Amino acid sequence: MPELPEVETLARELRGVLVGRSIVGVEVCWPRTVAAPDPETFVRRLVGRRIREIRRRGKWLLLGLDEGDWLLVHLRMSGRLAMESADAPEDAHTRVVFYLDDGRRLRFSDPRKFGRMAVTACPEDWLGGLGPEPLDPDLTPERLAGMLRGRRVRLKALLADQRFLAGLGNIYADEVLWRAGLHPLRCADTLTPEEVTRLHGAMREVLEEAIARRGTTLPDQRYVLPDGRPGEFAAHLAVYGREGAPCPRCGAPIARTRVGGRSAHFCPQCQR
Repeated sequence: MPELPEVETLARELRGVLVGRSIVGVEVCWPRTVAAPDPETFVRRLVGRRIREIRRRGKWLLLGLDEGDWLLVHLRMSGRLAMESADAPEDAHTRVVFYLDDGRRLRFSDPRKFGRMAVTACPEDWLGGLGPEPLDPDLTPERLAGMLRGRRVRLKALLADQRFLAGLGNIYADEVLWRAGLHPLRCADTLTPEEVTRLHGAMREVLEEAIARRGTTLPDQRYVLPDGRPGEFAAHLAVYGREGAPCPRCGAPIARTRVGGRSAHFCPQCQR
């Protein structure tokens, strides 16, 4: 968390306020947030650069800079990016601050300190191991069937594997499997062609709906938009975090199990 819909929302929101702006200063408050290069070089390669584009790949946020460098940001468990005025209150969990040429600043706060940033001229060095994008038009049901073939792995674990598909995590893997009527412990290579088509359609539907509602803000408030607004998809979650609550489709109590060290929420009636 955040996952694809949250990072896509951040990219869209930040695109409108950051593209064309220049970075006039960088303050690294927690050096380990900077994965590469060293913090001093990190600052030197960013100061004076203009932000020319912002995009997403999987759960990574990519800021393209003039002169060819890219700033890569991964929020991990608790990272948050906030656009704020120069006189905004200080945050005890601030890890990196980017000062902009219009007097505002982009603050990266991260209570759990797992988030990472890097400056690189070649994003593929960092992103090359990621699987296809779930919303890529080239990811057809037929291609997904080929990817599942021979994969003797539980569906929940496979969907959350970034090498298989880029961007899904605990929340949306649970929601996609519920929408498709597939059990999280089902072995991936046992799906019929009809079930693969259902899985493909459910994946697109859930992710597109979540993006339209600007992602999922849970009660811990770890994810919010850069201006502090919450995402609105939490009110539409069918199974994630709803153990014991009635299934929206059949009314049976939502159950929870463990898959590869992760929790998986599902309806035992709808997802046999």
